[in-house]
Amino acid sequence: MMIKNIILPILLLTGPLVFAQSPKDRYAQDVQSIDAIITAYYEVVSGSSEDPWQFERDCYIHSPNAIITRLDENGKAESHTLEAEYIPLALSPKQDFYEIELKRTVSQFGNIAQVWSAFEIRNDPKIESTIRGLNSIQLHYENERWWIDSWTCEMETERSRVVTEFLADK
Repeated sequence: MMIKNIILPILLLTGPLVFAQSPKDRYAQDVQSIDAIITAYYEVVSGSSEDPWQFERDCYIHSPNAIITRLDENGKAESHTLEAEYIPLALSPKQDFYEIELKRTVSQFGNIAQVWSAFEIRNDPKIESTIRGLNSIQLHYENERWWIDSWTCEMETERSRVVTEFLADK
């Protein structure tokens, strides 16, 4: 009985340290290829209202100083950091949100890559939507992994048919 009283608390205190995985261990597969990191890029923002935010994973796939730029309906750019992206998300209730990739093109030269990616925003992953946008994602390869350095997003509007044009381009 005395051994049980000694061993159980030790296991409870040290177990999490032994079995805990670092972000590098948990997300290493996400950054091994351009395809993997872009798939993770969409997965971290998609999910039901009951799924937790994947902030740690999102931080892991982005460079420490990554910049996010969004163009408004007039083409005006607004840029901020990844951390700033999460402030409004933390202040409001999470809703069902799925960003579904429609088409991707990749240009890679050496350790740098440019990804163009059209997407659709849905409330249900199985029901198509007319809310679409185009991402321009810049990446680099360093220390045996890919990093997202920045991305710029423009939503499709009546005046800007960016997704329609991108999908039609062969």
